[in-house]
Amino acid sequence: MSLQIEVIDPFDDEALAAWLNVLNVADEFERGDATTFWTFPEIQVVAREPRKHVKEFRINGSVDGVVVAAAQVRLPQLDNLSAADVEVSVLPDHRRRGYGSEMLHFSEAIAKEHGRTRFDAMTAWKYDGPADGTGTSGVEFGKVHGYAFGLGDVQREVTLPVDDAVLAELEAEAAERSSGYELRTWEGPFPDDELLLSYLEVASKLITEAPTGDLDYEDEAVDIEAHRIHEAISAKQGRTTFTTVALASDGTVAAYTDLMAPSHDTTHVYQWGTLASRAHRGHRLGLAVKIANLRALQATGRYDGRRLVTWNAEVNDHMIAINHRMGFVPTARAAELQKKIS
Repeated sequence: MSLQIEVIDPFDDEALAAWLNVLNVADEFERGDATTFWTFPEIQVVAREPRKHVKEFRINGSVDGVVVAAAQVRLPQLDNLSAADVEVSVLPDHRRRGYGSEMLHFSEAIAKEHGRTRFDAMTAWKYDGPADGTGTSGVEFGKVHGYAFGLGDVQREVTLPVDDAVLAELEAEAAERSSGYELRTWEGPFPDDELLLSYLEVASKLITEAPTGDLDYEDEAVDIEAHRIHEAISAKQGRTTFTTVALASDGTVAAYTDLMAPSHDTTHVYQWGTLASRAHRGHRLGLAVKIANLRALQATGRYDGRRLVTWNAEVNDHMIAINHRMGFVPTARAAELQKKIS
């Protein structure tokens, strides 16, 4: 049967819900209990609110009026201007019929129309699968269409709260090396633009200074307005962020970390970025900010019983060792894939 493909009107609740259903069902099929999911209220907000740093297209593929495939194209607007993030999902019962290929070709055509020549994609599978994804549906699908494996990642989880004795031990280890820095923690938006600017100057380099394997990325743009828009959208989505920074003697941000707790999904908390500036490495600042931030989140008492989810590059031995001591266990794998066209 022929596949009918259309770009979704972000104000069409029925189309948007069908799109989200395909993504969530497909992800659960691939990752099982390790799946993490978007909720409809979160998607409603992010689909409809204009953002400065990215333009997105959500695409449905239907057979006889039933949505069986979904895709998304994300086009950065401030940096990585040759790139497009491409995502394709097909319901398990409708695979092996060419629908995924049709959706990918449609998505790549959108990216090409906007002058993009680098296509980035991710695909995930259960942890007991092969580290390089050989034989998994997503990696093999990518290979057929010219996407090369660039980096392997591992998802890890721990149930909150993390044992306070473990946190105290790690905190003491970090304090031995980070005594010259001030730790500052808060919940919600950044308290002032000066601190935000300093944070962005570090955070913008996470994409290139974290392990990248064989992938090509550029630093993200430093843009206060774009981040303030992001904060406002997160608040509308019902998401609460916790941020800790380590401040150097001159008041600039030397390291940071973020946690995000959604309200519509009451089962997860997400570890977002953690990075120490190159000029301040060797002081255990990454560990210091992570412990302080987690303590702040746990002190609220609002998130006990949730699963704290983090991702690390498989080659990031240092961070993996810390997470292991905190009780994190591996639950899934992922591959970062990349395709370049002339």
